[in-house]
Amino acid sequence: MNRIVKTLGNYAGAAALAALCVPALAPLAGSSGAALAQSGDQLNQVVEALRGISTLKADFTQTDRSGQTVSGVLTMKRPGRIRFQYEKGVPLLIVGDGKSLTLIDYEVRQVQRWPIGNNPLGAILDPKRDVASFGTLKPTGSPDVISVEVRDPKHPEYGVITLIFVRKASAPGGLELSHWVALDSQNKRTTVRLSNQRYGMAVPDSEFRWTDPRPRTRR
Repeated sequence: MNRIVKTLGNYAGAAALAALCVPALAPLAGSSGAALAQSGDQLNQVVEALRGISTLKADFTQTDRSGQTVSGVLTMKRPGRIRFQYEKGVPLLIVGDGKSLTLIDYEVRQVQRWPIGNNPLGAILDPKRDVASFGTLKPTGSPDVISVEVRDPKHPEYGVITLIFVRKASAPGGLELSHWVALDSQNKRTTVRLSNQRYGMAVPDSEFRWTDPRPRTRR
């Protein structure tokens, strides 16, 4: 289980933040005028749906490419705060506090942290940097489902994230983020599915704090 959790956790944190906080998506290149207009409309709908989220709680199920699954509860508060609280028995926590993304492994008492400004999430969450997001609509076969593939062509090492939205009148902007699929540069795939989404509840900033498991050094 520990191997599974680490494999999923390291990638899903970045994937989740990118998927939930993308503020702008580029239109589809090389399309006809009508197709381009439709693509632009759908991408704008996705942007508005994501911008319409102030707070969100949802159950999540996270699956790696071998089919191993863990679950938990996701809490998000814009701008830039997110928490992946894994199920009981999984000693892992992922927290984004608006400045950095932190992975805490309580079993081995290790903490890994990535400054938002020093990774691709900086373009999304760091207000000091220019936003640079790239999105392409993918066919779904249903007018009620929108699929957007997001990648940075200048940084293929960041991988690819595909966001899947379904139309739902009660969701912000009429679209609900159903799940996303993250593929890293080594073709390691992680799928995160959301359920029981709730919006607009009060979420204190303390929700995005965590207890440091590392032993204190005596001086």
